Amino acid sequence: MTRQQYSVNVAQTSKKNLTAQQAYQQAKQLYEQGTAAARVQAMKKFEEALALYQTAGDRTSQAPILIYMGKTHSDFGEKQTAQDYYKQALSIYQHLKDKSGQATTLNNIGKIYSELGEKQKALDYYHQALPLRRQIKDKRGEAITLNNIGAIYAFLGEQQKALDYYHQSLPLKIQVGDKASWANTINGIGKVYLDLGDEQKALDYFNQSLLLSQQGKNKTNEAIALNNIGIVHSNLGNQQKALDYFQQSLPLFAIAEDKSGTAIALNNLGKVYAKLGKQQTALDYYIQSLNLFQQLGSKPREAQNLYDIASLERDQGNLKTAQSRIETSLKIVENLRSQLLSQELRTSYFATVQDYYQLYIDLLMQLHKQQPDQGYDKQALQASERARARSLLELLSEANADIRQGVEPKLLSQERLLQQKLDVLETQQVELLSRKNTESEAQALETQIATLLEQYKQIQAQIRAISPRYAALTQPQPLTLRQIQQQVLDDNTLLLEYSLGEKRSYLWAVTNKNIVSYELPKRADIEAAVQKFRQDITSPYLKHSPSINKLSQLILAPVAQQLEGKRLVVVSDGALQYVPFAALITPNSQPSSKYEPLLLKHEIITLPSASTLDILRQEQKGRKLAPKTLAVLADPVFRSNDERLQGKLSRPPLVSNLDNLALSRSVSDSGINFERLRFTRQEAEAILALVPHHKGKPALDFTASRQTATSEELSQYRIIHFATHGIFNSKHPELSGVVLSLFDDKGMPQNGFLRLRDIFNLNLQSELVVLSACQTGLGEEIKGEGLVGLTRGFMYAGSPRVVVSLWSVDDQATSELMQRFYQQMLQARLKPAAALRNAQIEIWRKQKYAAPYYWAAFTLQGEWN
Repeated sequence: MTRQQYSVNVAQTSKKNLTAQQAYQQAKQLYEQGTAAARVQAMKKFEEALALYQTAGDRTSQAPILIYMGKTHSDFGEKQTAQDYYKQALSIYQHLKDKSGQATTLNNIGKIYSELGEKQKALDYYHQALPLRRQIKDKRGEAITLNNIGAIYAFLGEQQKALDYYHQSLPLKIQVGDKASWANTINGIGKVYLDLGDEQKALDYFNQSLLLSQQGKNKTNEAIALNNIGIVHSNLGNQQKALDYFQQSLPLFAIAEDKSGTAIALNNLGKVYAKLGKQQTALDYYIQSLNLFQQLGSKPREAQNLYDIASLERDQGNLKTAQSRIETSLKIVENLRSQLLSQELRTSYFATVQDYYQLYIDLLMQLHKQQPDQGYDKQALQASERARARSLLELLSEANADIRQGVEPKLLSQERLLQQKLDVLETQQVELLSRKNTESEAQALETQIATLLEQYKQIQAQIRAISPRYAALTQPQPLTLRQIQQQVLDDNTLLLEYSLGEKRSYLWAVTNKNIVSYELPKRADIEAAVQKFRQDITSPYLKHSPSINKLSQLILAPVAQQLEGKRLVVVSDGALQYVPFAALITPNSQPSSKYEPLLLKHEIITLPSASTLDILRQEQKGRKLAPKTLAVLADPVFRSNDERLQGKLSRPPLVSNLDNLALSRSVSDSGINFERLRFTRQEAEAILALVPHHKGKPALDFTASRQTATSEELSQYRIIHFATHGIFNSKHPELSGVVLSLFDDKGMPQNGFLRLRDIFNLNLQSELVVLSACQTGLGEEIKGEGLVGLTRGFMYAGSPRVVVSLWSVDDQATSELMQRFYQQMLQARLKPAAALRNAQIEIWRKQKYAAPYYWAAFTLQGEWN
């Protein structure tokens, strides 16, 4: 090439770049006008500029244009096209090692995935963007990404996590002075409080957001705030006021050409008119809203809208139309749920859509009432199974599949490193809190642990995302009626499955040959009866109470004739999960003055779902029996003033290790006082005496430790018995667990808390785990999953059956009950379920322990064979 030709080429390239730059600037100006017409023109200019830069070979200048083109297509609802442009831009920014451009693009890709309902992918992209924004100290961008993460957690029902992220985002937004964005986060915080049922607090935040939006002249945020204020007034029963706010929001959404906001406002207007009894008007608004959501590809909103329409159709008596609508909604829900790789997020999201399943069950049962021979009750039972314990089913299916096989070693190394860091921090926490410390020191360490736990969960989700073994796992499907009858039940067993609903509840009584269904009172009536029953039964002074009769009448009277001679397998729902059915009576079978608990005539087992047992049985097939019989962890050392520590402490801790341990929050939240359980030693020695010395393992005093509980040695025992304190923490379920020795044999403080996370990581070969401790059968009640607590942890770890307690039990009575239980199992050779029943009957017959408080708390969950 001659010097003259080179000069000509440079000149031509410069001219093209200048023309491209002019087209790009014109396009941006058109885009910022905000109207649909202007953005159509902007797109043409962006395309012109892009083509010129491509001809000139200027990749650096192409990336921001691709970002704008992605935004424009997203504004038009063309999400997939937008995603394609963003990914082209990301590739260029990665090639250029431009961290700012990468962070912006990753955030935008996440936003598209979120709008399409793919929340797991959205989170993954946001979590890639966040560290980049922090590295380059982009406060504004960091605040936006934190806000976006908060919004996803709010949608998935993880309200506390949502608040944590919003409260990280807000001060950054205030710092950079971005009022429009600031209003957006305040609105998000208000939405969390609205979802938590705190209408007044929500209203305060929405009003703040409205004022900021009006000051910043941001029509979209103003419309969102007005819309949310309308929701609050509707929830409070002020429907006319709600209508006014929704009507104010609509023209603002129109000015901003925000179709999504418009669709949401239309849907909310439909809800208000439905509450006002104007059903046709409500339906008209719902249909308008549905059309918009479908155009936008917003699957979560479409599912909710279909649910609203189905609910309205049901109330109008159009049951078949309603059925079609809710079935379409549930298909969307199931698909969205399957895209979440984190079991925690699947569980929380599933809880937010439980009303959809309840509506479906109610519709099918109402259709059954009209056409009893069409099998609608069978479909309703299957819907009930679909609606419960799904995450547990998946966890149990995953338990025996080595999902880490085939995963890149770097990721597995990160997982191990995080586990090690968590162990180190928890040990530091024990040391810190066993001496004088400031509240800020303790809080800082707790924050570090929470951050590591979040990273640990993200790594586990990544492992699932790339694991060939996980990909090959077939998602377990809940059983059909026929499968329940063939694979779960036998001639002697009756399944009682409950579903509590807002308008009415249902009970299915299923044998291996037939099914009968019953309508029960609404959820609120049953909850009130359970509350009084629990209040009475947890008193050691009441041997019988009218509340036992009342609850038995409510939930067992319809099925009383079918109970005779049957083992009862109970799948409870809602408040009924806190009820020991063994303490109920057979309704109308005895005078009110005489108390004969159901236990006398029936072996009673509880299950999270019928499908769970089938998975447990599949996992047990072909498994070799553990070689040894019984390991007992009992009588741990909790306090520094324990006599077993005399002469061992070089200096007494300035503060009790127990009171300030890693479990300090858990203890205070649970309201439990940890004293030495002296009868657990007697209990341990008595049951260990029933097995040959070489077949049993006593782990008492200092050896009743977390180290013992997590050792590989425990996998050699068929029965593992914990006789110690258990904690159920309703405020912080992740802090639930079993408390073991808090001091070692040299008197040094040690981490003695076996958390739920630790239990999931155990590898057991046991046939039975017994938690002879306080309220170990409780857990956080999550809609659709039931009580998420220690039971599922031990089932995941390998035990097909777990004995737990539903309230804090008298130490001496528990010791006697456990001794009889093991005598029945190890000497009389009874199966655990039958052995527990016989032991409870023996204790009930003792005059001083006749009150259900002493014997009814313990239940067997899982396999009865």
